[in-house]
Amino acid sequence: MMNLEDVIFIDNLPTIDLHGFDRDYAKIKINEFIMDNLKMKNSILVIIHGIGNGILKKETHKFLANNKNVLDFKLFYKNVGITIVKINV
Repeated sequence: MMNLEDVIFIDNLPTIDLHGFDRDYAKIKINEFIMDNLKMKNSILVIIHGIGNGILKKETHKFLANNKNVLDFKLFYKNVGITIVKINV
């Protein structure tokens, strides 16, 4: 089983880009993204929220912290505009 600390490359992982989304729409799309990947049994996901003022990052992390399907999440070590997520498949 892969851990978030083992993630070095994200190019082949399922990814959602939240650029241009508002907070509410971002939460809806993140939830859909997680549910779709649960069905496909993908355990490691990538969420691109960008850096900006940190609003989307904060909302993304708050949503992930309260989602029962999320086991762990952290900022990607190469880019703080990206969060990698481990879900319970």
